[in-house]
Amino acid sequence: MSYTTVDQTIALAGIFQAASLVQQIAHNGSCAPQFFETSLNSLFVINPADTIGVFGQAHDIRLGLRELLAALDKNNKSQNVETIRYALSLVHLENKLKKRQDLLSVISKRLAQATEQKEHFGGYHPNIIENLASIYTDTISTFNLRIQVVGQPNHLQVEENAAKIRALLLAGIRSAMLWRQVGGRRWQLLFKRKALAECAEKQVRNI
Repeated sequence: MSYTTVDQTIALAGIFQAASLVQQIAHNGSCAPQFFETSLNSLFVINPADTIGVFGQAHDIRLGLRELLAALDKNNKSQNVETIRYALSLVHLENKLKKRQDLLSVISKRLAQATEQKEHFGGYHPNIIENLASIYTDTISTFNLRIQVVGQPNHLQVEENAAKIRALLLAGIRSAMLWRQVGGRRWQLLFKRKALAECAEKQVRNI
């Protein structure tokens, strides 16, 4: 994979898309299905030809690109604080995960099993989502830092919604890993803000 600003922007958009979908479910009890599937699909892409190949095409992560663009604009009063917090937490958790080869091995094996399950059902059956959620619970949730998802209790208490949120957080971790693999670093969110914003804006215009 290359280490261009475009690659880093795409990977960041993947993080922000997962974070935004978590926020949508927590507050509304649902989220855009096409973006939901794009985020979960990224978990099953092992050897992509390029960065965008993890998600499909640019229009598949347009939600994430727009959320990223809003987050990078300090003057934007419509910044989604919750989405930004989730995204930054995912980056932080992935930084911890990269040091735990034991958990990485568990995630890899469990995703391989989930791949077979997905092929059997031919889509995102509730059992598959629950399986992905359990991977997150058994690995990422064991860290001291946990992402506290806020929203409407009547939505968060629905088991199906809780499973979708955990599955999306796992997908967000995958995008955070991708971001690191293409040269992304946390300091860039501050010192490379303008370049990332310009790249995200260009990507949005081209969709």
